[in-house]
Amino acid sequence: MTMPDPTTLDDWTRLAAAITPRRELFIDGAFRPAKSDETFDSINPATGELLARVAAADAPDVDAAVRSAREAFDSGVWSRSPASHRKRVLLRLAELILEHRHELALLDSLDMGKLVVEALTVDVPSAAELFRFYGEALDKIGGEIAPTEPGSLALVSREPLGVVGAVVPWNFPLDLAVWKLAPALAAGNSVVLKPAEQAPLSVLRLAELATEAGLPDGVLSVVPGLGATAGAALGLHPDVDVVAFTGSTATGKRFLRYAADSNLKQVWLECGGKSPNLVFADADLGEAVEKAVFGAFYNQGAVCSANSRLLVEASVAEQVTEALVRRASSIRPGNPLDPASTLGAIVDENHARTVAGFIDRARPDGRVLLGGNRTTVDGRGSFVEPTIFADVAPTAEVVTQEVFGPVLTVQTFTDEAEAVRMGNDSIYGLAASVWTENLNRAHRVSSALRAGTVSVNTVDAISAQTPFGGFKQSGFGRDLSLHAMDKYTGLKTTWIRLRQ
Repeated sequence: MTMPDPTTLDDWTRLAAAITPRRELFIDGAFRPAKSDETFDSINPATGELLARVAAADAPDVDAAVRSAREAFDSGVWSRSPASHRKRVLLRLAELILEHRHELALLDSLDMGKLVVEALTVDVPSAAELFRFYGEALDKIGGEIAPTEPGSLALVSREPLGVVGAVVPWNFPLDLAVWKLAPALAAGNSVVLKPAEQAPLSVLRLAELATEAGLPDGVLSVVPGLGATAGAALGLHPDVDVVAFTGSTATGKRFLRYAADSNLKQVWLECGGKSPNLVFADADLGEAVEKAVFGAFYNQGAVCSANSRLLVEASVAEQVTEALVRRASSIRPGNPLDPASTLGAIVDENHARTVAGFIDRARPDGRVLLGGNRTTVDGRGSFVEPTIFADVAPTAEVVTQEVFGPVLTVQTFTDEAEAVRMGNDSIYGLAASVWTENLNRAHRVSSALRAGTVSVNTVDAISAQTPFGGFKQSGFGRDLSLHAMDKYTGLKTTWIRLRQ
């Protein structure tokens, strides 16, 4: 029998007290300490309290995980198993995720500060849906017969690549891990997953659930640890066939260097963003303001495709800005376990200082319309107020660099050409939004914007069915959709010369 969702802070607090997080490495189907016995602290950013001392993987641990993954892959226990079998396992894992949805939501909320209600209603169901999507798809993707000369038959098939190293960020710890895991496992690969050290707890539990679902030992390992040790070891490992990475552009470039310095492994990058949100005067301004607030401040602004640059047509800029500040004023940091809270905590003290530094350096360049301060909840925690800047120079750091926090800049444009130029004036090209009731303008501007996803009359549109990724320094990988399967398979031609 499924328990009802908790509805109060007390409900969630009682559930949280009953959780004992997994804290060891998960390798070859079992939990084990790091070979060095080193650990790092997982801290609840909303309270500053210690959640767990988590085993810190280093190169020997990564090597053990990769060796186990390779042995499992070469054995064929998963890589050559029938598609129907892999499908059953992934569908069962989706069921288990939903059965344990409260625990997984709490682990992400406690670990990185996100609102538990958002984790429960968005992140956890999304993770389950992706395992269902790829589980249902994997036995429906066939090969090809290529045209050849008479007397020959050329078969084109897709084969799993082998060992996948997946390196994922802290902002959606469970969901973004599944963005990599679901298509990679569906294709028949083995995966060694390195979660962000700020939020490793939910994926350690996920690995345990995967084993319960029937995933063979060695097919999935989880090696929490620091980027300079565990991350580097995975990127440099000569027996890893592909690295799938989501995170900062600077770290993505590092993984490209790791590949060049090791075995020329494939590297698929989904990196940073500084996404523009273009509002034209003929748009539904009320809806545009509502979505602008969501696009900038959802998940404390820690979204790679966050619409953190609001570009407004000058003739309606004052109207939009007033409504924007009025709407954003209702968002206040609160206890992430309280269903009434509207903004959670910043993932850790270091990142809170980073976000505050962006704000402080921007003050001389612009005008603070809202927020701009660090704060606490009940005297504790790492929180930053929703912050809106106006009158900032186009070259200001807060306009050009990814803050990854609840900070929005507002700029104005006079015509469509200037809007497009400003929208494209970035080293990034992950996402963009366009607000207009003019169908022709919607098509013109969407086509002209250099972004992997352009959302028209909404923000950050995303689904399992559509690819997600960017251009320029946002990287060149694609998550989600059937196109993601391409990253985890290699094309193989089998040419048969027929006897006459």
